[in-house]
Amino acid sequence: MVVSPSEGAFGGGIGDYGFIAMTVRIVTDSSCDLPQHIADQWDIEIVPLSISFGDTEYIDRLNITGEEFWQKSAASAELPQTAAPSPGSFKNALDKVASAGVTDVVVISLSGELSATFQNAQHGAKEFTGAATIHVIDSRTATMGLGLLVLEAAAMARAGASAAEIVNRINSMIPRVRVYGALDTLENLKKGGRIGGAKALLANALSIKPIVAVQNGVVEESGKQRTRSKALAFLIDKLKENHGNIERLAILHAQCGDIDQFVAMVKAEYPHEITVGDIGAVIGTHAGEGTIGVAFIVTQ
Repeated sequence: MVVSPSEGAFGGGIGDYGFIAMTVRIVTDSSCDLPQHIADQWDIEIVPLSISFGDTEYIDRLNITGEEFWQKSAASAELPQTAAPSPGSFKNALDKVASAGVTDVVVISLSGELSATFQNAQHGAKEFTGAATIHVIDSRTATMGLGLLVLEAAAMARAGASAAEIVNRINSMIPRVRVYGALDTLENLKKGGRIGGAKALLANALSIKPIVAVQNGVVEESGKQRTRSKALAFLIDKLKENHGNIERLAILHAQCGDIDQFVAMVKAEYPHEITVGDIGAVIGTHAGEGTIGVAFIVTQ
């Protein structure tokens, strides 16, 4: 979903880019949580990670839907396992996008601190034997933080920017990406062994909502709130702290019934276009159902 006022393709300037023949294509991975129709609109190639429930492996976005993932997660006593795409998967994606005759491909991946995805993208680039030049960037972030970087790169590519210009721009934006998420349940942390069952039970009984942030390439605790409403207010406060200094903004959520309410709260602080993405299986495995968050890029 894209919440649109009247300016720009994605708000804050992306829509100002023109549309000419592309010589650069953009590749990312499925942890970006970009809605597929938006990825298709911007010619973004997404390499999927995989998710395993016991001995059964699923390929993200290909043979498991979001709804199926959440149903299986609720029924599983253990946390699903995620795995990075193989170097061969990245090579296949590079072969696909380079076949159109582009001169360069820019790959922007999930933080290398969180997954082997970045390293496998590098290995896949080394295996690529086509004529295009491959550039691999570690986003140092995840979910829609990665998604926003990818959208910027794709818009620049469509406008005819060179690979060097895109790489320089994305590298300048990476330190300015902010991602905050409010977890609605500690069940996934319990299943993953990060907290004990008694602690999880007590926290859930007290309605404690942990706040996490992706910072310096890793996920860190950013606070705790006693209720869902206070957790949402915390996220809005982060926008207020950066009022007038936000270039791009996205909302991410995992099956949240209050998403429309939260979008309205965000738009009161950021009256520009907002991209809304569902948290997919890769990030959802660790965050859990009901997680809601914001991703934005602050100005320099």
